[in-house]
Amino acid sequence: MDNAGVGQSSAARNSAGLNSPGLGRGGSFAPALFLLFVAVLINYVDRGNLSVAAPLLKEEWHLSASVLGALFSAFFWTYTAMQFVGGWVFDRFDPCRVLALGFLVWSLATALTGLSTGFAMLLSLRLLLGVGESVICPTSSQILARYLPEESRGFANGIVCGAMRCGAVVGTFGGGLLMARYGWRPAFLGIGVLSLLWIPAWLRWRPHAEVIATTVPKGQTPAFAEILEQRSFWGVSAGHFCSNYLLYFMVTWLPFYLVREQHMTMTAMSRIAALYYLTDAASAFATGALADLWMRHGGTTTQVRKTAMGVGFALAAVSLGCLSLATPATYLYYLLLAGVGCGMTSATLFAFGQTLAGPLGVGRWIGLQNGFANFAGVIGPALTGFLVDRTGHFAAALVISAAVCVVGGLAWVLVVGRVEPIRWKSSVSLSDVSEAV
Repeated sequence: MDNAGVGQSSAARNSAGLNSPGLGRGGSFAPALFLLFVAVLINYVDRGNLSVAAPLLKEEWHLSASVLGALFSAFFWTYTAMQFVGGWVFDRFDPCRVLALGFLVWSLATALTGLSTGFAMLLSLRLLLGVGESVICPTSSQILARYLPEESRGFANGIVCGAMRCGAVVGTFGGGLLMARYGWRPAFLGIGVLSLLWIPAWLRWRPHAEVIATTVPKGQTPAFAEILEQRSFWGVSAGHFCSNYLLYFMVTWLPFYLVREQHMTMTAMSRIAALYYLTDAASAFATGALADLWMRHGGTTTQVRKTAMGVGFALAAVSLGCLSLATPATYLYYLLLAGVGCGMTSATLFAFGQTLAGPLGVGRWIGLQNGFANFAGVIGPALTGFLVDRTGHFAAALVISAAVCVVGGLAWVLVVGRVEPIRWKSSVSLSDVSEAV
């Protein structure tokens, strides 16, 4: 598939940007992008709120750090497994509808968590949450790949990935204050129920399935085996694993780190953690926008994407290493610098697969990539809990996270090849895709 194979010339689509005609009832992709932002934000509020509640759960149910780590990881058991199963689904059915269904499942799981009567029920609901939330990355990537040109995807991906951090901001700050005042049960129940208001808005302003026939031409879709043969696939999967290790370390353990290591109250913890996540999100937004600007001024896709990854991982690795040795007077500076690096690595995380796989294969590619990458969620939180129990502090866990960042930078820069559409052997006609949708 060549670079021009998305139905119109690059120049025309560049001028259209987020206002490409026919993408929604208002003739603009902006409403859909805003709702994708909100969906991802809520997704990360719901997956991270257990971490915010961890100090309260530990006291109420007398849980050890190791047991908390197992609860944090449980979400990723089903979330990761569903990435491999879902890749087939995401390329065969309307991703907008799949996203709405997943949203319904994870919102109900969040609400029911507030009614948990014990560890077994809480564990079961975390597993169900993982099933529902597993749709978010493959479906959002498929929607962006189908409806936006390459030179507009940096900003859009930055918005979507920045929403992950904004979700952590809202969940940590807002959720932390709610839990401090009302307790963790009402917070889970209220967040889960109110989130359901997103679904009718999405059904109203989502991109419509019939548009696929006019925006995506006849093209090629890869078989699973073909994807697994690509060196670049393993490079992006390894790099994504490392990015997720850092992200999930912060999403699951940062609140507990601030309370235990820096001796903060719930209210103070909420403010500092929110500041970190806000820094991370701002970095993702800025990196995505600058990537698009650079490409429009002559930067190649390979040059732009790899530079962001290399610089981001280097900054994060150095900052985390320093954070492991930091004093109470200096830790915040290193924490925020790590947030800048983490945001840079996330801005175009899925843009690699969107380009390499093409619009018709991106759901399958991202499903596999995200599946392998989310083993970081299975391993990282549990390993951190074990290390904290064993050593009594977070220094070892921070050093390991820094080392993972070094590996991630090398994977993105050296293992991934040229970032350009792959010519797949197997192909499928557009009529087959439209029929399935």
